[in-house]
Amino acid sequence: MTGKIKKLEKLAMDEVEAVLAALPAPLAEPARQVPVLFERLPDRELQESGIEADTLGLFTGPELAHEGDEPMPPQIILFLENLWDEAEGNESAFRNEVRITYLHELGHYLGLDEDDLFKRGLE
Repeated sequence: MTGKIKKLEKLAMDEVEAVLAALPAPLAEPARQVPVLFERLPDRELQESGIEADTLGLFTGPELAHEGDEPMPPQIILFLENLWDEAEGNESAFRNEVRITYLHELGHYLGLDEDDLFKRGLE
């Protein structure tokens, strides 16, 4: 892993931890159960399944209400290079993009659809 990616992963993890610390207890508990993975970019397999190359984040697995119904556990993937590009190389903007993207994907886990997320400013 390159130094740049390690730095971005550390910044992103710090931001995810800050978000978790700020969540109300009823949301923080289930949020802490969902692993957050950091990838450089969506890999070829994800792109072949329809995920755009410039995707910032992805939630996979069952929603909270449907856990146990699917064999794949829930997880959130944040794509560090895409987030960095979206932030135009600005560290503060990167942290903000991580926060918004993480909350967006967490919203999917909690059962919110795209319209619900848009109404909450998490598009």
